Amino acid sequence: MCGIAGFADFNRNLLESADSNLEILINMREALTRRGPDGRGEYLSEHAGLSHARLSIRDIAHGGQPMIKRQGDGEYVLVYNGEIYNADELKHDLCSRGRVFTTTSDTEVILLGLIEYGIDFVKELNGIFAFAFWDNTRRVLWLARDRAGVKPLFYSIQGGALVFGSEIKTLFQYPGIRPIIDRQGLCEIFGVGPGRTHGVGVFKGVNEVKPGCAARLDINGFITEPYWELRSAPHTDSYAETIDKVKFLVLDSIKRQLVSDVPVCAFLSGGLDSSLATSAACRVLGTINTYSFDFTDNKRYFTSSGFQSEEDWPYVNIMKDTLGTNHFYLECDYGELADNLYTSVDSKDLPGMADIDASLLYFCEKVKLNNKVAITGECADEIFGGYPWFHRKDMFDRHMFPWSYDLEIRQSLLRDELAGALNIPEYAMLRYEESLAEVPPLEGETGEEKRRREISFLNLKWFMSTLLDRMDRASMYAGLEARVPYADHRVIEYVFNVPWSVKCKDGVVKNLLREAGAGLLPDEVLRRKKSPYPKTYHPQYEARIKSRLAETLRDKNEPLNDLIDPDKAARYMNESFDYGKPWYGQLMAGPQMIAYLLQINYWLKKYKIAVEL
Repeated sequence: MCGIAGFADFNRNLLESADSNLEILINMREALTRRGPDGRGEYLSEHAGLSHARLSIRDIAHGGQPMIKRQGDGEYVLVYNGEIYNADELKHDLCSRGRVFTTTSDTEVILLGLIEYGIDFVKELNGIFAFAFWDNTRRVLWLARDRAGVKPLFYSIQGGALVFGSEIKTLFQYPGIRPIIDRQGLCEIFGVGPGRTHGVGVFKGVNEVKPGCAARLDINGFITEPYWELRSAPHTDSYAETIDKVKFLVLDSIKRQLVSDVPVCAFLSGGLDSSLATSAACRVLGTINTYSFDFTDNKRYFTSSGFQSEEDWPYVNIMKDTLGTNHFYLECDYGELADNLYTSVDSKDLPGMADIDASLLYFCEKVKLNNKVAITGECADEIFGGYPWFHRKDMFDRHMFPWSYDLEIRQSLLRDELAGALNIPEYAMLRYEESLAEVPPLEGETGEEKRRREISFLNLKWFMSTLLDRMDRASMYAGLEARVPYADHRVIEYVFNVPWSVKCKDGVVKNLLREAGAGLLPDEVLRRKKSPYPKTYHPQYEARIKSRLAETLRDKNEPLNDLIDPDKAARYMNESFDYGKPWYGQLMAGPQMIAYLLQINYWLKKYKIAVEL
C-alpha cells in the first residue's frame, strides 16, 4: 500500500518552473508519508507531475515508484496504491505477448498491461487499487479506482490543472486549493455523515473518483466513466450449487489476498466473518499472528443490547486455541480513545465514526508493531445481509437510509438559521432517492425481494463504503495494509443476485456464509449470533467527552459554536443516553454524537476551514 499524488496541466509547460513544481510534488508526497514511509519518488514532464510514498509489501528491493517504461519515443509512467491479486495470471499473458519484466511487483504488471491494452486493462484487475497512468506520447492522464472503492482517490480542478491524491490533505499542498466548506459540505457532514455521497469530497471543489470508474484528462478536457457496474440477473444455481460457489469464491479470494513478501496476520474478533478468514489463512500459511480488540474494563461494564448481545473474548479464545495462532489481546482505555478522536480526523481529513474510527486507529498502530499486512473480516455483513435492517421490519420498511433514519438530533442541535438554510432531512432524502433510482432492476421482481435488493444495493454503495474508508484511513495512517477478501468483486457480483430465501434460509442470518464455512470453524463460532465491532461501556469515557464538549461550548471562539446552538447542545448532554439506540449503524448512541461534534470542531480548527453559505 502507498500514497499517490500529482497534477497535470496542458495550459503550461511544467518544466519551465521545474524547481517549484518539484517542490509542490514533494510537499504533496510528504503529506502522505504515513501511508508510505518506506520509499519516495517524483516524476515531472512537460505537462504532468507524479509523486509516490511507498509502503513496501511486494518486491521490496525493486518495486519503487513512479515506475517508468520507455517504448520507442513513448514514455509511460505509473503511480499506484493497492494490491493486485491476479497479478501472476496477468503477467503470464503479458509475457506471452512479448512483454519483458524487470521486477516481481504488481506495479509493473499494471503498467505493462496498460501499455499493451490501454485503459481497458483495468477490467482485468482483481484487487484493490487507485492509480494514475501518464501516457507522455498521447498526452493523456488516466485515473482509476477499484470496483468496491477500497482505495481512495480524490481530485480537484484548479486553474486548468487536474490535481489528485490518495487523501484530501495532499490537495491542499497545491497552490490555490483551500479548505472551504459550503452548504453541500455541511449537509454531507450533518445529513449523511459519517457516510459520504460517492464522488463528493465534502470540501468545496474537492471530488472523488467513484468506485469502479476511470477518469481521463487530455487536451480536450476531463471526463469520468464507469468501467464496472453492479448488475441484477436471475439466479439459476441450486441451493447446493450456490453454497459450493460461495465457498470457492470466498476461499479463493482469501488465498489470493495472502500474497505478500512480508508476514501476514489476521484481525480475529471471534465472529463468523473474521474467524472464517483467519481459519482459511492458517490453512495456507500455518501459524500466524492474530489480534483481537476490546476496551479496558469492558468485562466489568459491558451491557447487553439488541445490537450487541454478548462479548467477543470467549469466542476469540475458542478460535485462537483451535487454530493455534500467536494471539495478541489488544485493549484501549477510555483516555486513549478520547484522545484518538482527534487523531482519527488527522487520518481521514474529515469527521468520522467517532470512537469506532478512533479505536481502530489505535489498534492498527499496535498491530503495526509486529506486522505490516492484515487479513480482515470486513464487508461480509453488507454482502451477505448481516445487519438488523435486513431483518427488522421497522428498519426494512422505512423510506430512508436504515442506518441513520433519525436525523432529529442532528437537525435540532444546529443554530436555527443554519437548520433552516440547510434542511438536513431534505438533503438526506434527496441522496437516498438518488441512490434508489440507481438500483439495477430485475424484471418481474416485486415486493419484499425487490426491497431486499434495494437494501443490499444501499449497503454496498453507502454503508460498506463508509467502513472501507474507515479501514483504509486507520490502517494506512499506521503504515499497515488491511486486506478485505469479502469485498472481492466476484463475491459481490454473485451474492448480490442470490435470493434472500437462500442467503437467509430458515431465517438464519447469513446462512449462506455459514453453510459455506461448514467444516472450517467450531460449531459454536459458525452458528454464533452476529456481534458488531466492540465499543467501550466505561462511564469515564462518556464523562471525558462530555467534559470536553462542555469546555468547547463555553468558548465562543471555538468554530463549532458558529454551527450549533450551545444551549441546545448543553441540554442534550444532560440527557440519559440509551446505549442501545443507534445514531449511525448499530452502535452510535448518544456518546457518539458528542464525539462527532468534538471531531467537527477539531476538524474546523485544524484545517482552518472557511464556511461559505
